[in-house]
Amino acid sequence: MSQPIESTLPTNPFQGAIGVFDSGVGGLSVLRAIHAALPHEHLVYVADSGHAPYGDQSEEHITQRTLTVGHWLAGRGVKAITIACNTATVVAAKTLRDQTHLPVVAIEPAIKPAMALTHSGVVAVLATRQTVQSASVARLVALYGSDKRILLQGCPGLVEQVERADLHSAETEALLRQFITPLIEQGADTLVLGCTHYPFLRDTIQRVAGVGVTLLDPAEAVARELARRLAEGGGLSSQTQSGQLQFFTSGNLAQAQSVMSHLWGAQLTVQALP
Repeated sequence: MSQPIESTLPTNPFQGAIGVFDSGVGGLSVLRAIHAALPHEHLVYVADSGHAPYGDQSEEHITQRTLTVGHWLAGRGVKAITIACNTATVVAAKTLRDQTHLPVVAIEPAIKPAMALTHSGVVAVLATRQTVQSASVARLVALYGSDKRILLQGCPGLVEQVERADLHSAETEALLRQFITPLIEQGADTLVLGCTHYPFLRDTIQRVAGVGVTLLDPAEAVARELARRLAEGGGLSSQTQSGQLQFFTSGNLAQAQSVMSHLWGAQLTVQALP
């Protein structure tokens, strides 16, 4: 931990803000949806890229990182936390809720809405290996997949491609073809993007899957749920000007600044996570 950076922060620098975090840069897709839905809210984003990808780590490590980042945000005054990482959600969301006592809104694969959209009766979920092997996804499959087929596809390597902003290379497309083509051959007509990194690959995923295949990204649903939870508790911002955005990373600062600016579509100032 970097003591000089820590010492420059006031006791509650994020008082009244919403904290959003992911294992890396993928959660920017969720942050964008939240910023669009709640433009007057101050948002603090943490990319835990120094410990990414979560999907290849043990449950103990994922829980430890989720609690470390969550407590860091809570200790600096955020009014709510959004877990913009499917893997952290399925492994550690309940523990974070229990320990912080803040509203914690967490993303999970959009299996339920996919069931309502499929015409072929076959839905595929693209996610990290930890997510597809989790008890939470097994619960969703049991709840909503009784009369349809749900294909779970772990996608090792995709998170790393997005972390490098390598979105359109031949290597990235080859990985996607390896994961997606067998799913389409089995009749899948709906693909659930079960990792927040994957929306940044949406154009290539759509090209590989075909124009007749529906892609589902739950980011907007997360933003709506966050707005509902804040409104219920009287926690929505009353200010009329645009909210501030702050960005932090536990990874390489220069790389984070370059990649996050590229994905966001504007030059960002990224700070080191103390």
